[in-house]
Amino acid sequence: MQDSFDPLTLVFLALAAFILWKLRSVLGQRTGNERPPYDPFARKVPPKPDKAPADAEPGAKVIPMPQPADARERPQSVQAFRWEGVAKEGSAVAAGLDQISAAEPDFDVKRFLEGARAAYEAIVVAFSQGDRATLRSLLSKEVFDGFDRVIAAREKNGERAETTFVSIAQPEITDVEVKNGTAEVTLRFTSSLVSVVRDAAGEVVDGDSEAVVEVIDLWTFSRAPGSRDPNWRLVATGGPASA
Repeated sequence: MQDSFDPLTLVFLALAAFILWKLRSVLGQRTGNERPPYDPFARKVPPKPDKAPADAEPGAKVIPMPQPADARERPQSVQAFRWEGVAKEGSAVAAGLDQISAAEPDFDVKRFLEGARAAYEAIVVAFSQGDRATLRSLLSKEVFDGFDRVIAAREKNGERAETTFVSIAQPEITDVEVKNGTAEVTLRFTSSLVSVVRDAAGEVVDGDSEAVVEVIDLWTFSRAPGSRDPNWRLVATGGPASA
């Protein structure tokens, strides 16, 4: 056995040592802080946010934002004023209508106004024609007695009245009073009509058959809210007064 190395073996050992030294200088040594190998197929998990967005799933962390003071105090919905277009809010008329409605929940003020307008026309025409039967069904006894006296005077003098409506405006409620279970509603009627009174010979003794006159009447109708009788009766008149 020879004590010396083969020269060729020494050359290979020197070359191997040189290659190892070169690799070490290029790659360096591991320190434990190196990044893990990159995996292009690994699922990326986004970082967890501090607070959930507005459209987050239920149970997500949501931080409520403060609302303006007026938004916190503003009601969700504002109920419309029930007597809008008929009475002013907070007025005596509105309070009176509330009393009628409390006693009769089905009270419909618009239907009432339509009925009052129809009753006004029917009463004026019936008075002109001397139709006592119609008047008796629509008037209180006191008012009927006053109308009847005028009709009787015309009949005694051989006169007849003629009234033709041109137009009738929607009546306006001017006062409402509820006392002792009875409601009284005063309405302002504005109408345009032609009205004359003729004598037995047909000659005009009052009025003008060619003139359209505007007439304003203040009439009061009465009824016990909640009663079985649906009819409102005329209990007072304040006209007519020519405009």
